[in-house]
Amino acid sequence: MIYLDNCATTKPDKEVVEVMMKALTDDFANPSSLHSFGLKVEKEIDIARKNAADLIGAQSDEIYFTSGGTESNNIAVHGAIEKNKRRGKKIITSSIEHASIDDQFKHYKELGYEVVYLDVDKTGAVDIEKFKKEMNEDTILVSIIYVHNELGTVNNVKEIFEIAKSVNKNVFCHVDGVQSVGKIPVNVKEIGCDTFSFSSHKIYGPKGMGGLYKKRDVNIDSLVIGGGQEKGLRSGTENVPGILGFGKACELTKRDLEKRLDHAREIKEYLLEKLNNNLEDYKINTPENATNFIVSLSILDIRAEVLLHYLEGDEIYISTASACTSNGTHKSTTLKQIGLDDKYAEGTIRICTSKDTTKEDIDVFVDKLVEYVDEIRKIMR
Repeated sequence: MIYLDNCATTKPDKEVVEVMMKALTDDFANPSSLHSFGLKVEKEIDIARKNAADLIGAQSDEIYFTSGGTESNNIAVHGAIEKNKRRGKKIITSSIEHASIDDQFKHYKELGYEVVYLDVDKTGAVDIEKFKKEMNEDTILVSIIYVHNELGTVNNVKEIFEIAKSVNKNVFCHVDGVQSVGKIPVNVKEIGCDTFSFSSHKIYGPKGMGGLYKKRDVNIDSLVIGGGQEKGLRSGTENVPGILGFGKACELTKRDLEKRLDHAREIKEYLLEKLNNNLEDYKINTPENATNFIVSLSILDIRAEVLLHYLEGDEIYISTASACTSNGTHKSTTLKQIGLDDKYAEGTIRICTSKDTTKEDIDVFVDKLVEYVDEIRKIMR
């Protein structure tokens, strides 16, 4: 099997699985219990929280465990709007956000909020000059994706938030950082955000787990009212195996980040060289200064979903768009926003490598890709 859909999810690391199995079989106590067994598990959660904090440059008490990036984004966005709703009704975001952000803003637009969708350039980067024109005292929330899930584009969120805070010191700044953690170095203090969402299963941890960074002096209301877990921000009995698995994934990611980044750059360069030497009539949508783990590839005169099914017959797995928007007939709005011609857009696939991707994997993938593109083009043309 050759798995090149690592933006959708990653294979859990062996050490992560071992930690989770131990939590399921041995360390199964409720961390809220008063006895020593519960206290032991609570201390293990504290270690996981510190690992998550260290990975993104935060303090342990600024990390809250959630069910994933979508919930983290929801807590942050709803909390920010509820907190600042008396200060104004303007929200600024980009035109190519993940569905877990975009769908929320559609909801708030229906409620009468002014939602500004910033244009992006042909690389998918936010138009900062337009942002400067839109940012004003009535703006209560700015939410920007850090690394784009389809293109790999890295937005300059630090500059955007510096501009925002200079205009309105009370504006709430949120980052969807789900595709950034593990793919680029991340430091939330340098970014200057109020909240930052990240996810476990994007960094070789378990699904159903995520993290939310909330700046220490920022207060927002919870979406879930209950037993007061996670300092009241996210009540409910803790998912101990998930948390400990996530914590281990964060520990390993921080430890091996430089090695993983170097490997990703080497694999991407090799992939682009192989494509250049073997494939005709295609475009690379991912900019040069993007993360090296993501390549958006548009191939002329094919249908991406047809190519996907050809490849999966050989147990080669890719995607046509983000996993949260591609399981249907929905067309990628991102490709439209970057101005990609329809004849290329319909032949767009996303290749996402991992720490385990080899050059031999790329050799087989490109050979099969070229073979099936030729077959499809004979039919299409």
